[in-house]
Amino acid sequence: MTELSLIETNDDPSLLIVDDDIVFCEVLAKAMTKRGFSVTCAHTIELALEYAGVSTPEYAIVDLKLSGDSGLVLVERLKTLDPGTRMVMLTGYASVATAVEAIKLGATHYLAKPVDADEIMAAFERTTGNAETPISTHPLSVGRLEWEYIHRILNENDNNVSVTARILNMHRRTLQRKLAKKPY
Repeated sequence: MTELSLIETNDDPSLLIVDDDIVFCEVLAKAMTKRGFSVTCAHTIELALEYAGVSTPEYAIVDLKLSGDSGLVLVERLKTLDPGTRMVMLTGYASVATAVEAIKLGATHYLAKPVDADEIMAAFERTTGNAETPISTHPLSVGRLEWEYIHRILNENDNNVSVTARILNMHRRTLQRKLAKKPY
């Protein structure tokens, strides 16, 4: 269990941070420990599930993209283990499709990186939506709409790139190049 590192064990609420960026994980773990959590870090879905199998966390921070795997799988599994676990999904690849799926699967909130510990704390505390959220005055760009659509179709096909390429009538390598790009 070299990647599974326990930062602190006490009566504080337990927090599982799952991110394949080791430096980000360590920095966030220190910040969340200062805010009163007993933090455990895992850098893969397998290690996160191993930890959760031993002690289900009260809170979890899960990255969407974990070395090619989807953090959505982990959100679903953690919610199955304990429906009371409050989870925040983080991502550098935010899209409407993944946000909707994360919430459907049991995440409490969905935040686009970069985020700080205070934003995560606020997300953990939110239990309802905000009807006062302002509507953007700028429509999405064509590039962003395309990115959203591609990711929705990919998600609907269980992240199968070959099937998604066929549905989109696109060459597989072209789709892979588009998937590698960040949203506009």
